[in-house]
Amino acid sequence: MEQVDLDDLCARSDVLSLHARVTPETRGMFDAARIAKMKPGAVLINNARGELVDQGALVAALTSGHLGGAALDTFATEPPAQDDPILTLPNVTLTPHIAGASRQVVSYAATMIARDLGRFLRGTPLRNPCT
Repeated sequence: MEQVDLDDLCARSDVLSLHARVTPETRGMFDAARIAKMKPGAVLINNARGELVDQGALVAALTSGHLGGAALDTFATEPPAQDDPILTLPNVTLTPHIAGASRQVVSYAATMIARDLGRFLRGTPLRNPCT
């Protein structure tokens, strides 16, 4: 293994998979300039957060043929609007933000919801309220 900077990684990779959290440094880190540095024909996979990728720049790179494809589990706007061009591209695979939905996570989430539903019905404070 060789450690390289992000731009070098982009230029050398056939497939680049994002798993970063959103911070001030990572927000929009895959903008038009960085996507242009990616190897022609490369595939970008984003299973992390939509805010990491400039979706307009991604659509442009996919449409022009610079990128060979993309796989997205997260989007700039969730859910994407029905007229979002990302939904019409033949070289894109989309999933509805379920990359982290392992059997264990789904079971844990269902248990959490059921417990909070019981709290709600008893009139006691919820542990996991959504606002």
